[in-house]
Amino acid sequence: MKICGGHYRGRTLSTPSGYHIRPTSDKVRQAVFNMLESREFVQGAHVIDAFCGTGALGLEALSRGAEFCVFIDNDQCSIKTCTSNVNMIGVQKDCTILYQDSVQLTKKLHTVPQASLVFLDPPYHQDLVLKTISCLEEGEWTQEGVIYVIESEKDFEFSLSGFGTVQEKIYKDTKIIIVQKQKDET
Repeated sequence: MKICGGHYRGRTLSTPSGYHIRPTSDKVRQAVFNMLESREFVQGAHVIDAFCGTGALGLEALSRGAEFCVFIDNDQCSIKTCTSNVNMIGVQKDCTILYQDSVQLTKKLHTVPQASLVFLDPPYHQDLVLKTISCLEEGEWTQEGVIYVIESEKDFEFSLSGFGTVQEKIYKDTKIIIVQKQKDET
């Protein structure tokens, strides 16, 4: 698995073998970033990579011009792998790594910026997407008008008041949904 584009393009990321981490394939990751960059959602973004696994999505964002990334996972092997990849690429100053459950987040840490772009790639069929969005919103982890990139099983249907779908695409058994929180009109 390699970084597909940007400053760190071609760098190989470590992935644990025979483990339950399901990294986003290079092909799907490239397609996601094509969608995001065509709308100028990546350059200068503050990112959260929830359920980060190897950290590939957040690292791809940093490679393509995001300013900062918070990597979150509750699996110790994932955190070790992500930390190794962050160190190998040399972006320690541009990120924070949290060993925490994304569906049990509390108030945002004062040391990290609010996110403008959030990647949600949780384990499939466990109803974690809406719970995580709720935690992030209630804990003030996100900016107004935040973009969520959801990677889910292909039969997942996103429905949450206050959000509009930007784009939706299916790749074999994976569905990518990009949604944006609607800004308050007050």
